[in-house]
Amino acid sequence: MDFAVHTLGCGSAKPSLRHQPSSTIVEFRNNLFMIDCGEGAQLAMMRKRLKFQRLRHIFLTHLHGDHVLGLPGLVSTLDLHGTGGELTIHTTSEGEKILSPILKAFAGFTDFKINFNILSPSGGETAFENHSLKIRTVRLNHRVPTLGYIFEEKPRLRHLRRDMCDFHGVPMSQFNKIKAGHDFIKPDATVIPNDRLTSPPSPSLSYAHISDTAYTPRLAEEIGPVTLLFHETTYLDADLPLAAPRGHSTARQAAEIAKASGAKWLLTGHYSSRYSDDGLFRKEAEEIFPNVILNNEGLTTDLTKL
Repeated sequence: MDFAVHTLGCGSAKPSLRHQPSSTIVEFRNNLFMIDCGEGAQLAMMRKRLKFQRLRHIFLTHLHGDHVLGLPGLVSTLDLHGTGGELTIHTTSEGEKILSPILKAFAGFTDFKINFNILSPSGGETAFENHSLKIRTVRLNHRVPTLGYIFEEKPRLRHLRRDMCDFHGVPMSQFNKIKAGHDFIKPDATVIPNDRLTSPPSPSLSYAHISDTAYTPRLAEEIGPVTLLFHETTYLDADLPLAAPRGHSTARQAAEIAKASGAKWLLTGHYSSRYSDDGLFRKEAEEIFPNVILNNEGLTTDLTKL
């Protein structure tokens, strides 16, 4: 898929038979990026038929067990699959300090290299960037240092108007330059403006992953108008007194952030085990924000279709 979000686990810290611990895979142009790695993440990847060899980056939001305890097993599985190459774990310096000896103890026999990309708990930096994707961090408001991640597709290439390219004799060797915005210069020095040869590009897509956090209004501006916003919905508003002291949000508060940020869609998740009807999260959020996707294990959300 060109840009999709695969939910591996959307439960909260207290285990339940209804939901798995937190883990998400962002699929972008044939590459897999994992956000958090709760217990059972490797099995969830297998159920989704997601190929381990396409996973090269794991982004950790924070160091609570329900977000990281699947790492040793996953790293061991990557080795057993003969993945090879390198795996980068994006976390804070405290994360490297805690996780490095654990991975060496339980998965130190791997034939691939494990790198740590050290991130500031204050957020506001680029965690990853290549020619087509940028991933930046935002600081969340939880009981321990916690980061959110914003996946932003870089501007796409313009669309060729093949009829006009053929009319003006543009050779195929020039197509990539034309799609990148260059004019075409004919052999007789005639300049054909780019907008005659192309049409505007498709809008770039974006995804914000806002895990454990108390309601924090400033996040709306820092997130911006993303295509899809995952914002934790641990509680319903009836249990609002529980939310902030535990560093979590209600479905209503998540919808407020979605509305204020200009997000196109809101994805729920990180449900407390105290509730037996997940539909209540969507119902509550929709009172504030209309475009709500009810999250569940195994769900694939294709951003190109939103």
